[in-house]
Amino acid sequence: MDKFYKVDICGRVEELPVMKLPSGVGICFFNLHGNVELTEHCAKKLAERVKKYAPDVILTAESKGLQLAHCMARELGHSMYAVARKSKKLYMQDGISVDVKTITTEEKQTLYLSAHDVNLLRGKKVAVVDDVISTGAANAALCALAEKAGGEVVCRAFVLAEGDAKDRTDVEYLATIPLM
Repeated sequence: MDKFYKVDICGRVEELPVMKLPSGVGICFFNLHGNVELTEHCAKKLAERVKKYAPDVILTAESKGLQLAHCMARELGHSMYAVARKSKKLYMQDGISVDVKTITTEEKQTLYLSAHDVNLLRGKKVAVVDDVISTGAANAALCALAEKAGGEVVCRAFVLAEGDAKDRTDVEYLATIPLM
């Protein structure tokens, strides 16, 4: 990777490697895994934006949204958050699921919520949180899961809006990145 894109995330500048998807589209690869300072910075800034919606619980998808949701839940004073898994685990036999196809996956995926997380969302105001929004497919799947569980999605929040997602008025985000 010899091409990078510089992005300012609320005063923190990051250089993101540009990677080509199988379709030929270039994306700026944003990775929170293992980066404590970046995760904490983004979670604090995003929690400040989400607070006005007064969510009761956060819902995210594994895996890149996990540490963001964890830190945001702490910032918002929540003791729990819900995680949509990409594979069905033994303890999830009585949960719910939805299908999704995103810009970064070649095949259709299924997102699963355990019965525990369904109960956590039922009757609650839900903030759907993830690292990046692009086409909105993963976001739509998370919203569908929240609604199927009986929750009310009150906001959708992301660190980065990619490509045309920057023009959406129904999401909160901290910075934008292009598709190339």
